[in-house]
Amino acid sequence: MFRQIVVLDKTGLQNWALERLNKFSQNPIRVYEDIPTTDREISQRIKDADCVFVSWSTQLSGQALSSAKDLKYVGMCCSLYDRKSANVDIDYAEKNGITVTGVRDYGDEGLVEYIISELIRLIKGIGSQQWKTEPVELTGRKVGIIGMGTTGKMLADRLQAFGAKVYYFNRSRKPQAEKDGIIYLPLNELLESTEIISIHLPKNTTILNRDEFTKFGNGKVLINTSLGLTFDKSAFDNWISNQTNYAIFDGDGIGNYKQEFDNFQNIISTEVVSGWTKEAQERLSLKVLDNLLDYIKNTTANKEKM
Repeated sequence: MFRQIVVLDKTGLQNWALERLNKFSQNPIRVYEDIPTTDREISQRIKDADCVFVSWSTQLSGQALSSAKDLKYVGMCCSLYDRKSANVDIDYAEKNGITVTGVRDYGDEGLVEYIISELIRLIKGIGSQQWKTEPVELTGRKVGIIGMGTTGKMLADRLQAFGAKVYYFNRSRKPQAEKDGIIYLPLNELLESTEIISIHLPKNTTILNRDEFTKFGNGKVLINTSLGLTFDKSAFDNWISNQTNYAIFDGDGIGNYKQEFDNFQNIISTEVVSGWTKEAQERLSLKVLDNLLDYIKNTTANKEKM
């Protein structure tokens, strides 16, 4: 049982999940539906909290966390891959006895649907852009996936169903993916061998620089639906200036560059976060609650041992 649970911003937790959270808070939970913009604003919201839930949109710095003297638990309502990509200061939390949990694999289905939809529209010229001089099919296309996690594997499976030849690069080999006919290639070979690249990496990861874009070449399609850019911006600007190249972004992938990239006819984008569906929010809510229940169970067990 917590004294005060605070939902810091627009997390996507559904009403039934918020009602369940109330059962674990002595005081009624406080729920905010906007995104705080400063550490001071965050501190005001969480200073009396011993349990906080936060989306990927808010940065919880050590300074902000220090304002909550009784804080024991932070539930990230978003993916937690590693310290570098986390929007919560994990180092500060560990040093001060604050447990931080995150979730994974809740918005992959909607994201993959978006990629397939926009890619088919582009290669067939259904929308305002057309990749080649004539409409083409996914059948036989050479597609490379960078980052063979849950999303990458799901996308690979869908592409194979359309008859595409799928290759991947990942920092560790994926035996099951290779058993399923997805071919591993080193990054440079992947870039040189494929026509379409889709990137699925953690936030704050840069995989493509000027040399990599040169190897990728022209007449290609780059897809980025990771959290933010996964490449050097100036190198991308140079690559996309060639009108035979195309890029596809969703709201997460394009980040703060939507207005700038709208000036390019060969960039397809949306402000919509493609994986943020009703079903995704349901999965997210279930996983966030499961994390909290595991924490309570483990904390109770530890106390009984003492």
